[in-house]
Amino acid sequence: MRRFTQLPNNIRIVTQQLKGRDSTSLGVWFSTGGRYENSANKGVAHFLEHMAFKGSRNYSCEQIKQAIEGVGGSLNAFTSEEETCYYAKVPAHHLDKTFDVLADISFFPALDPKDLEKERTVILEEIKMYHDLPQYYVGELLEELLWPKHPLGQSLTGSMRTVEKMRAADLRGFHGKFYAPQNAVVSACGEISHEALVRLVRRKLGKLKPGQKVNYVPARRGQDKPSANLHRKDTEQMHLALGYLGYETNHPDHYVLSLLSIILGGNMSSRLFNEVREKRGLAYSIGSGTKTLDDTGCFTVRAGVDNAKIVPALDLVLHVLRQAAAKGVTAGEFKRARDYYLGQFLLGLEDTLDYMLWVGGAVVSNDQVKTARDVVKKINAIRPEDIRRVARYVLDPGRLNVAVIGPLTGTQEKELRRIIWK
Repeated sequence: MRRFTQLPNNIRIVTQQLKGRDSTSLGVWFSTGGRYENSANKGVAHFLEHMAFKGSRNYSCEQIKQAIEGVGGSLNAFTSEEETCYYAKVPAHHLDKTFDVLADISFFPALDPKDLEKERTVILEEIKMYHDLPQYYVGELLEELLWPKHPLGQSLTGSMRTVEKMRAADLRGFHGKFYAPQNAVVSACGEISHEALVRLVRRKLGKLKPGQKVNYVPARRGQDKPSANLHRKDTEQMHLALGYLGYETNHPDHYVLSLLSIILGGNMSSRLFNEVREKRGLAYSIGSGTKTLDDTGCFTVRAGVDNAKIVPALDLVLHVLRQAAAKGVTAGEFKRARDYYLGQFLLGLEDTLDYMLWVGGAVVSNDQVKTARDVVKKINAIRPEDIRRVARYVLDPGRLNVAVIGPLTGTQEKELRRIIWK
């Protein structure tokens, strides 16, 4: 049963009781992330997430880890463009201590300058690692094209320059502004008592004062001509990423785009996998996906390609996308995609952690208390003609963005540009 409570200071609490489970998964969320930063403090949200585990008002770094792992649980966190979440999965009877730890590290981190200097080194190495991984870095280059000169087009980890300049005062300022009750959600799934969790939250956090809601810089919604970033690097494989601006979270067609993505590159039965890999052997890996945010979104295709085959590979990928926009999809493809989406969605909700992340994410990012029935109903309402309509809109050639990393020759660059702008 789904339960929801909002405290007087605006902290929201959402639970989903899943009977017969031995575990409870708990998350403390904040509606903030990379898009709330600017060019001067890029990476501060990610840096703050790291620092929360170094110690808090009531717990040392070692006590934080031991309190969760010492009872057989797991502890982690993530920062995205619009959300930050500290979470744990533990045996159900350890809820009280688990909540106290998560609430303490997130709302009351120590942010010791000595710890900051050590963690700065860790994050700088993380940035270097990502730049050394072309399959990751090509995604960053694509986002720069999708959202140029905007926080969404900049790395969540920040740059070497911004991280090197980060100070404890910067982290405290960001924390005080965004880690506040009006931005907070506590979510839990599993063998859980809603009333018990509300009492814990009220006792620990009920006296905190809410602040002012801070808005982000809006993202662009349109694009009228293609863009590309062809990045030369000595690699053993070409890495290709292409993307189109898509739909925001609340747009009714974002579920339609999800089904289109499955048909095009969502699994081994997809068009791109069959055409690019199976029939022609132009890529080892290829797949597509979607991302939705509060006011924007995207559809992307990623591939790892033989260095000599990047031109025919991109040409074929774009041909497959154009065919979907021009002719739509078959009844068989549509049914398989719909059943695949529903099957993967429902299987994902069997685990208490995945369920908690889905429930909590819907509330913190969209202020919605979703149910699985709502999603199933929306998916079943989609028709094949919706797929073609969305494909024609999203996959418009003027909305194309292409990033490539690899040892490109001059001839390859010329041919890629011809394909992109033809």
